[in-house]
Amino acid sequence: MRRPTGVEDLLRSHAPQVLGALVRRYGHFDLAEDSVQEALLAAAQQWPEQGLPDNPRGWLIKVASRRLTEALRSDEARRRREETVAQLTPRDAFTAPAPGESRAPSEDDTLTLLFLCCHPELTAAAQIALTLRAVGGLTTAEIARAHLVPEATMAQRISRAKQKVKGVPFRQPVTEDRDQRLAAVLQVLYLIFNEGYTATSGRDLHRADLAREAIRLTRAVRRLLPTEGAVTGLLALMLLTDARSAARTGPHGELIPLDEQDRGRWDPQAITEGSALVEEALSQGPAGAYQLQAAIAALHDEAARADDTDWPQILALYDILVRRAPEPMAELGRAVAVAMVHGPEAGLAEVAKLEDRLAGHHRLDAVRAHLLEKAGDTEGARAAYRLAAQRTLSVPETRYLQMRAARLLP
Repeated sequence: MRRPTGVEDLLRSHAPQVLGALVRRYGHFDLAEDSVQEALLAAAQQWPEQGLPDNPRGWLIKVASRRLTEALRSDEARRRREETVAQLTPRDAFTAPAPGESRAPSEDDTLTLLFLCCHPELTAAAQIALTLRAVGGLTTAEIARAHLVPEATMAQRISRAKQKVKGVPFRQPVTEDRDQRLAAVLQVLYLIFNEGYTATSGRDLHRADLAREAIRLTRAVRRLLPTEGAVTGLLALMLLTDARSAARTGPHGELIPLDEQDRGRWDPQAITEGSALVEEALSQGPAGAYQLQAAIAALHDEAARADDTDWPQILALYDILVRRAPEPMAELGRAVAVAMVHGPEAGLAEVAKLEDRLAGHHRLDAVRAHLLEKAGDTEGARAAYRLAAQRTLSVPETRYLQMRAARLLP
């Protein structure tokens, strides 16, 4: 059943706090997560017809708690849990909090859940799936559709992930682990956004639901950690990048490169907010990868025309970025900036340095093709475009690269 938009947004905003409340009180992350999903489904079916309850979050907690205690009672280890279950009878929507317990679930539960879903023992794919389900409130079917895999496959992935974190205490990491775990959380959110903004496979270039979900979750993290420069920078990067989404495709879904986009279709509100966040992020301590990438995105977005882009400043930012966070894709972006400042031959020399680290990646071939075309090597550019088209799994990118190759035919 598809949830109405208003109810869907409400349920997703409450999902992490409801799950956090159950796990914090009862433990049993795997059973608690299943119970919350059942409560969300019940709400999606009942609320549109019966109206919203006075306390939606309390309603969800009450229903999910009942489902959880029922699951515990019917578990094969019931005899070992009988005494515990007797003590777990849910209180009526938190009307009688335990000593020292807040009447409402802690907002910090969202961050604690993100740390749990991004546990280092999980693969990146499992971290993403579990985050979208447990923190984002997406159903298994929605996550499967977003990743173009069968629902059964995604259900197994999520189930295995839940089993791996089953015994992990529900608390934020200790101080010495916190920065590393926060970095993992931000990386997962960044991966979710990237997959939404530029799908790595399939017929669609943009999966708007995933991109929006990544932005929503990053906003939630920033509310909890407003002075963390990396969090602010990541949100700025997402907003400034997503601001161009409407102009990235033509009427038939064809890809339109950045320098050819109609900038009048860019989202000025997102650009304004993102640019302000960049300034804030750069004032929150040493600039890391997200802050620097956001600053680069701001320079692109603030240029009224492609010819107005401040490429020397972009190159200077890339120089800092690759020194502080050496990563092949960042270096590939720097190669483009080098070409725009010093000419295509200089850019091609930088691309050649990445052959081993990006061997077989279509983006390396696409950048090489673009620079060869600028350098006047039509035959070499055509071959590189064709090779890039063969290597990408994205249908829009394949068509775009094939079109670029065809334009270079004699």
